[in-house]
Amino acid sequence: MRIVPDVAIEPDGKDWTWVLQRPCPECGLAASDVAGGDVAGRVRDAAGAFAQRLTEPGATDRPDEGTWSPLEYACHVRDVCRVFDGRLAAMLEQDDPLFDYWDQDATAVADRYGEQDPAVVRQQVADEAEALAGRFDSVGDEQWQRPGRRSNGSVFTVETLGQYLVHDLVHHVHDVSAGRR
Repeated sequence: MRIVPDVAIEPDGKDWTWVLQRPCPECGLAASDVAGGDVAGRVRDAAGAFAQRLTEPGATDRPDEGTWSPLEYACHVRDVCRVFDGRLAAMLEQDDPLFDYWDQDATAVADRYGEQDPAVVRQQVADEAEALAGRFDSVGDEQWQRPGRRSNGSVFTVETLGQYLVHDLVHHVHDVSAGRR
């Protein structure tokens, strides 16, 4: 049975930067163990998992009113790739850039994630992930420690930005794989 996604998901107010210090108990990833040179491959792997999930039955169904459908998670992953590509570009081109605030919950509502076409989103995830992975592939050895800051004051290097990103993507693959929602 399809659960109509017109109920807003309660925003996640957690500061997830703690995943850079310890493994995530939900998805199991130890983000700090991800080497910079492995980020691009992990981005591509996550995109592939979402591409597959969007072709399966139930991809548009919410498991309950408070949990996104695989389609909604895929839209979020697409947008995460877009935002992180912009942040990575800024870190590689500017000295210690301050990232614009991104309200991911407002984006999900405004862009009506649950009403998007899974086939279109599948291609968009692939395209955005490949663009981001390509940019990570281009990072030179001397660039991994370049800094950048979120609007809340969290400081990242190119390497920790990549680790944080990988956790986000792996965690969402876990979200849509748990019990094959």
